[in-house]
Amino acid sequence: MQCHRIYFTALLLCVFVAMAREDASIDIGAERLIAAERGAEKIAVEIKSFVGASAMADLENALGQYVLFRSVLKTLDPSRKLFLAIRNDVYAAIFEQPEGEIVRADVNVSILVFNADQEEVEQWIS
Repeated sequence: MQCHRIYFTALLLCVFVAMAREDASIDIGAERLIAAERGAEKIAVEIKSFVGASAMADLENALGQYVLFRSVLKTLDPSRKLFLAIRNDVYAAIFEQPEGEIVRADVNVSILVFNADQEEVEQWIS
C-alpha cells in the first residue's frame, strides 16, 4: 500500500504544480490522500482532521479539496472512488445535522467515518 500512496501523492502533486503555474493557489496541508483497495473496489481516501479554529472553514476546505481531487481522479484514475475520511465526532457534529445532510447530498460526497481512538472504520457512506 505504501507504494500506491507514494505514486498517488506524487501524481496529485504534479497536477497541483501545473495548476499553480496558472496562478492557482493550492494548499494540500498536513492531511493525507491515500490510494487503496476496498475488496475489489479501487478507492482514494482523503483524510481530514477538522482541528482548525473554525468548523465552517474546515468544512469549506475539506469539501473544496474533495471536489478538486474528485475532478482530477475522473481524468487520471477514473476507476478509483474518492472518500472523505473524518472522525466519528466530526461526522455527528456536521453531517448528521439537517444542514450537513443537505450539503453531503448536494456535493455527493462519499464519507468514511472512523473511530480515532480504536483506529477502525465505523461506516462507509456513498
